[in-house]
Amino acid sequence: MNVNESAKIKSILQNMGYNVIEDVSEADAVFLNTCTVREGAATQIYGKLGELMAVKEERGTIIGITGCFAQEQGEELAKKFPVIDIVMGNQNIGKIPTAIEKIESGDFKHVIYTGDEDDLPPRLDAEFDSKKTASIPITYGCNNFCTYCIVPYVRGRERSVPMPQILDEVKVFVEKGYREIMLLGQNVNSYGNDLETGENFAVLLEEICKIDGEFLVRFVSPHPKDFGDDVIDVIARNEKVARCLHLPLQSGSSRILKLMNRKYTKEQYIELAEKIKSKIPGVALTADIIVGFPHETEEDFLDTLDVVDKIGFETSFMFMYSPRKGTAAAKMDGQLDQEVKKERLQRLIDLQNRKSKEASDSYKGKVERVLVEGPSRKNEEVLTGRTSTNKVVLFAGDKELEGTFVNVKINECKTWSLYGEIVD
Repeated sequence: MNVNESAKIKSILQNMGYNVIEDVSEADAVFLNTCTVREGAATQIYGKLGELMAVKEERGTIIGITGCFAQEQGEELAKKFPVIDIVMGNQNIGKIPTAIEKIESGDFKHVIYTGDEDDLPPRLDAEFDSKKTASIPITYGCNNFCTYCIVPYVRGRERSVPMPQILDEVKVFVEKGYREIMLLGQNVNSYGNDLETGENFAVLLEEICKIDGEFLVRFVSPHPKDFGDDVIDVIARNEKVARCLHLPLQSGSSRILKLMNRKYTKEQYIELAEKIKSKIPGVALTADIIVGFPHETEEDFLDTLDVVDKIGFETSFMFMYSPRKGTAAAKMDGQLDQEVKKERLQRLIDLQNRKSKEASDSYKGKVERVLVEGPSRKNEEVLTGRTSTNKVVLFAGDKELEGTFVNVKINECKTWSLYGEIVD
């Protein structure tokens, strides 16, 4: 979502006549688009602001802070750092031209826009750095209130974008040549719950798949509690929906999942994963996992390892729990020692690496349809691309193939990358 919003901010500034430059010391305006999911984000933001003070002193550079951290901190951020000119929450980036105009007038020391967090933001154009992948928010906000997460407090309640608007955006991006459409939301498969039209995520996917053109549809992130059979069935019968599904786990312990307010059990999660794998052959599952949540015992952690071993995720995004001020979990007793969390995280990583290698080995000898992304960053003599299951594939080929689909026979498998050759 932050990448999508950064692309929109970039387009807004370019439409105002700004050019993007690499050297921040020569910038007339600098915007930091921020995250606040993890506590460490604040440290990075403060450090960057310290760097920008000298730039502002020398050039009078306009400094803006946007995103979740700006939404959360509001006016306090400008008080703490007078160097900041503009503080702007997630819903308000369309007001950037007005904010800059106010600062340039000299009549305003700071401009603060952090209201309207429960409104649907206006549609804004975006051009993405990748010529292959475009992203489209389909929902904003979250109603789940997981006890470790600050997002509902800074992004507001769930709001669904009207389906006709989403379908129009997909058509525009496909016509522009984008071959991968990423649907975004804190909980994409609760799409439509707030609409009176009867539309839901399964219907949206079905309608997108009817759009002419050669493209893949991906989405992040779904919530296991809302992953219904109707969505699974739509994916199973539509090859346009990518065969890589992100299914956040967070913990394998039913006791810890209850403390997290995740609203499913270990057994329900495993049942869902097995159902998805049986109905969508060849699907790759990935997950988010938190270790060291308050009150997590060794037995709870072993439950997490058990789920990872049973399901065989192709990859997982693994984190140590860190208390996030303003969340229910931060106030819980039973906070774990940092060393315990580190040790458990390493054991989880070791297991996931083994499962990832097993998953990679299963591709050997197969022919995979690959979206060519262009020359590899490490070796420009070979091309890189991704399968429908989101595996990275390296192979020889003409650079003109960038942005097209090719068939690649997999000859060699490493943990994170596959190697092959183009076949007819």
